[in-house]
Amino acid sequence: MFLTISATGSAEHPATDLGFLLHKHPGKVQGFSTSHGTAHVFYPEATDARCTAALLLEVDPVALVRRGQGKGRGGAPDAALAQYVNDRPYAASSLLAVALSSVFRSALKGQCTARPELPEQARALRIEIPALPARGGAALVHRLFDPLGWDLVRAEPVPLDEQFPEWGDSRYVRLVLEGELRLADALRQLYVLLPVLDDAKHYWVAPDEVDKLLRAGDGWLAAHPENGLISARYLARHKRLTRDALERLELVRLAEADGSEVEELDNAVGEIEEKPVPLAVQRREAILAALRAAGAARVLDLGCGQGQLVQALLKDAAFTEIVGVDVSMRALGMAAKRLRLERMGERQSSRVQLLQGSLAYTDKRLTGYDAAVLSEVIEHLDLPRLPALEYAVFGSARPRTVLVTTPNVEYNVRWETLPAGHVRHADHRFEWTRAEFRTWAAGVAERYGYAAECVPVGDDDPEVGPPTQMAVFTRISTDSKKEGEVA
Repeated sequence: MFLTISATGSAEHPATDLGFLLHKHPGKVQGFSTSHGTAHVFYPEATDARCTAALLLEVDPVALVRRGQGKGRGGAPDAALAQYVNDRPYAASSLLAVALSSVFRSALKGQCTARPELPEQARALRIEIPALPARGGAALVHRLFDPLGWDLVRAEPVPLDEQFPEWGDSRYVRLVLEGELRLADALRQLYVLLPVLDDAKHYWVAPDEVDKLLRAGDGWLAAHPENGLISARYLARHKRLTRDALERLELVRLAEADGSEVEELDNAVGEIEEKPVPLAVQRREAILAALRAAGAARVLDLGCGQGQLVQALLKDAAFTEIVGVDVSMRALGMAAKRLRLERMGERQSSRVQLLQGSLAYTDKRLTGYDAAVLSEVIEHLDLPRLPALEYAVFGSARPRTVLVTTPNVEYNVRWETLPAGHVRHADHRFEWTRAEFRTWAAGVAERYGYAAECVPVGDDDPEVGPPTQMAVFTRISTDSKKEGEVA
């Protein structure tokens, strides 16, 4: 996939300001890892009179299939029957739109730290895309771009085969846009309209896509005569999401016409536009709820890292003793700083302690507690070391309740910016499916005298499950089982 952005200028306003706006130096060739391949940014020309930035997206079609599992709404729409033979690597689509938002993130937001005055300046731009899918033909391209302030919109149909003109035109066009616009406005239009013209998205369309649409469409979409078609296609024709988007766009249009704020017309808008709760926060809330349900007062945070969970536990007086354990002294030092242990009052400091220790070895200091938490810990161990951790926690320490959270690898296809085939963190040695996690939890429970229940953490996607999975182990046997004992 290929796209060029050209700007013209003068000695007073050089065209090379484009490099500042895009945050990419004209003298360098740069590569960036994206969800489905590598994006290369380079400048074929860079003078005061004219500067051109090129974005080349090199798509890995095999990774694309693996990421989307080759079919269904979680995968590439055009790959159901021909997984490895399709136009995904060559024709501009939502893949290129995601690359634009990732590689030119600051430009898309209208931010330029080095030259803050530049983003607000309109400049003479020329944008070219040699292969753009257009379901609706050149006529639809004009309907979408003509109302947006471009002086020239040219959509040249690409013939199916130049040697056989009688076959007619393909669904692809060569797009050229020329006009004086702010660069941020031009990029936002492309971010929305590329997948609209293709009428397909390579990733699952979730409710937060409405927020993305409205952010990118700020200033132009509400008044666009085709905002209904744009919303429906951008949101993969999900009726509920499309209805939500159009209702919010209508409020924006009415507010602009009335010269008032959207909130004045609909007090519910503030609630609609609330940012989603981060997964890390949802995970801590789920852990705290499970600990309270178990009636735990003395709690171990095994693999406590920088102490976020320990800090949350300290805020609840029901937890009378909290012990954070980690093998890294650096992490424990950061946890102590986060908790402000040196300045903590005597009553509060008596409730908490931080210990260095490895979870692969038994530790008598960890026995006798009500509950133990291993939050996003087990996936950092090599699989052959996992039995040692199991015995140290379930066989030796044997708290009444054990909570284990770990990523659900099936949900990874929903992370738009996660490269295909990659785990969520560079240090993850494995990530399990829901079935694999349930099998592991059931085996541990049987071996060590616990009952296990697996529960979702985060939005439970109907197709791929939740982003995080949690096992709640409850001890049902007072006998310490020694199977797989490790010194």
